[in-house]
Amino acid sequence: MKIKAIFFDLGDTLMDETTEVKDQNLVTIDAELVDNAKEVLTKLKEIGYKIALVADTRIGTYKNVLGKFDMFKYFDCFAISEELGVQKPDSRIFLFALNSLGIEEKDYKNVIMIGNNLKRDIAGANRLGLISIWFHWNDRYPSKPESEEEIPKFEIKSLLELLDIIEKLEK
Repeated sequence: MKIKAIFFDLGDTLMDETTEVKDQNLVTIDAELVDNAKEVLTKLKEIGYKIALVADTRIGTYKNVLGKFDMFKYFDCFAISEELGVQKPDSRIFLFALNSLGIEEKDYKNVIMIGNNLKRDIAGANRLGLISIWFHWNDRYPSKPESEEEIPKFEIKSLLELLDIIEKLEK
């Protein structure tokens, strides 16, 4: 297996931000998943990939959403901004996940980061040499790269396309 790990953002990557119900502290207490999110995670876990949640979010948000859908079991690592005190694109949030999974620097090029935000997810992944995949299924965030480091290696409109990209990368 060439791919060493797959990192997912949360908002508008696994969880549909338009469905969020938040409490007074802006913690998401309920939300729905993006189409095929659970199916894709299930498939990736069955294949045997290490999976990390690398997200700028509140602690309660990811616990509530993943708990609702019984999805904690898919993740080997949680790199959460509120827990770590840094937000993407800061390299430290990605390095926390890489180190937690025991991935050496020579293998960073075999780690995928999938997210919906060019400035945070894609730039952060590209700075470390990860494989950046932009999940562009809506236009809630800017959709034109403003710098070289915001240009994704791949762009997908559906999470199911991720499986095809991984299959090609593994060949």
